[in-house]
Amino acid sequence: MTALKYWVALNRISGLGPRKFEGLATHFGDLGLAWGARASELEAAGLSPEQAAQVVRERSSIDPDDEMARMERAGVTAVARPDAGYPVLLKEIYDPPPVLYLRGTHGLTSDNGLAVVGTRSATPYGREVTARLVTELVGAGLTIVSGLAKGIDGVAHRSALDAGGRTLAVIGSGLDTIYPPEHRSLADAILDRGALITEFPLGHRIEPANFVRRNRILSGLTRGTLVTEAGIKSGALITVKFALEQNRDVFAVPGSILSSRSAGTNWLIQQGARPVTSAADVLEDLRLTTGSQFRLPVSEIEGGLDEAVLASVSDEPVHINDVIRTSGLPSATVSAALTMMELRGLVRQAGPLHYSRVRGLGIGSNR
Repeated sequence: MTALKYWVALNRISGLGPRKFEGLATHFGDLGLAWGARASELEAAGLSPEQAAQVVRERSSIDPDDEMARMERAGVTAVARPDAGYPVLLKEIYDPPPVLYLRGTHGLTSDNGLAVVGTRSATPYGREVTARLVTELVGAGLTIVSGLAKGIDGVAHRSALDAGGRTLAVIGSGLDTIYPPEHRSLADAILDRGALITEFPLGHRIEPANFVRRNRILSGLTRGTLVTEAGIKSGALITVKFALEQNRDVFAVPGSILSSRSAGTNWLIQQGARPVTSAADVLEDLRLTTGSQFRLPVSEIEGGLDEAVLASVSDEPVHINDVIRTSGLPSATVSAALTMMELRGLVRQAGPLHYSRVRGLGIGSNR
């Protein structure tokens, strides 16, 4: 295990980005040696004279043991890039954070994760489609990753929790500051069935640039990014840019050509993003990219559950709310079952939130 306290201590020094950290780790092998190195030795590791002087100056007011104790008091844990607990997917990006800070019960791993992002000023359409898709995706076993912002982010997190799923929130400040303040209760709820994650140490102030930086973590933690509603200048498109640079899948929900808040998603589709009208569109692509790491919970929707849901669907389109009412099953269960049955060719979408049977097929049919 790496000497974590020195990674944490060095991460408090301003101006040391991921590439400089990598240079120090490669040169010294042990960041404990870097922590005690002279300025000339730090320069030999790739720091400029100004950066080396800054490290020497700032470390005089930082005690690595005190930093670890401070995190413990705040209920915060940390993982450094060389450690086994560091997310494998995040290590693949160009500039993975040297240190990740975590609060929560469900860790950092998200090999089956999907980033869900969008506008802060969501319309009723954007909220409804986000809630519906997230509910279905959680039912299929995906972890929802978002940024705790107003609008689509908040809907994505809440919908994942309401569906009994797991969600990770990547924030743009230290874990002792929740932004926006209105989402403190949401953040507390996430701690019980997910995690809050940041690359910024405790006490790090909120700055606009932080949110751009955190977007690369959103996309880097996951195998795909879904934009459910966004304007042409939405910050969600920054996350898409990072996703493309990281060779990750990009999905977008089409919207009205008359709505400026769908201009960004419609543009993404024009540029080649996978259009999404149901969770099945996402699941089909993720099955191709995640291979054996992705599991559809078929055992949970076989037999009686399949029959109960399918019995509530006819040859004529039926709204999902009618299926929920007729079957007597929870909405998250019905959404997941319909998604899986659509993938298996038992039902089809006949319009927004409407399903009908596929003629000539029954339970257990091989299509």
